[in-house]
Amino acid sequence: MVKRVAGYGIATVAAGALAAVGVLVWQGKRKPATSGQYVALGSSFAAGLGLGPRDPGSPLVCMRSTNGYPQVLARMTGLVLVDMTCSGSTTEHILNGGQVFLGPQLAAIGAHTRLVTITSGGNDVGYIMDLTLASHRSGLLGRLLWKGPKPIAQRDFAKVTDNFVSIVQQIRQRAPKATVVLVSYPAVLPQQGSCAGLGFGQGMADIGRDVAARLHEATRRAAELSGATFVDMAAASIGHDACSPEPWINGASPAIGAPFHPNQAGAQATAEAVFKAIA
Repeated sequence: MVKRVAGYGIATVAAGALAAVGVLVWQGKRKPATSGQYVALGSSFAAGLGLGPRDPGSPLVCMRSTNGYPQVLARMTGLVLVDMTCSGSTTEHILNGGQVFLGPQLAAIGAHTRLVTITSGGNDVGYIMDLTLASHRSGLLGRLLWKGPKPIAQRDFAKVTDNFVSIVQQIRQRAPKATVVLVSYPAVLPQQGSCAGLGFGQGMADIGRDVAARLHEATRRAAELSGATFVDMAAASIGHDACSPEPWINGASPAIGAPFHPNQAGAQATAEAVFKAIA
């Protein structure tokens, strides 16, 4: 009897796993709408990870909420939004797809597209993942998964720039009249030092600031090369880092939202900055 119950348990788990994979494959095969006036591309900083209810159109893997800055911006402008942002995605996923059965985020660009925002690159260079694992390095997961931050030489910032330029070029081919906006990451870390809310000391904070500065420059450079509009959230968010009295970014253990990701004030501030840039 015990063996039969165990067998049923294993079969149930297997059936559940198969069903979950089936849902992911089905979601990945769905063709996105190309009729949106506004298409949002990017990773979790744009997807609003943890900032509210799941966007009904979001694939499960993307964990896209209804309160990411693209959703806020769409409500401000009244534009019809096709939100393709997806947590964990890279610039390569925007271009060519391949993120858990999902196609290219660019597939949503169509003749009706008038505005495209892009926030990406952090996952390409291990930016937020390093901060998250460093803040939890004393735990079992941190010790198993994280042996320390990758050397700067192993983070391909030049490829981030190249991919951004290719993304903008493809957008212009599909939607020549669209305004394309590259939005940089807001400041996660204070300009110097550290704080208890980060979960790591100044050494790791210095490394994080170096990665952030190089990613910012890679994004700014791509905007310059491609002719895209650049919204500098790194500059706009000075004084609103995770250690500040009025943060736009969560620390290591937030009550709401994801570690080292924008909070609702940060999403609102980003939407307002983009709105000002396109107005």
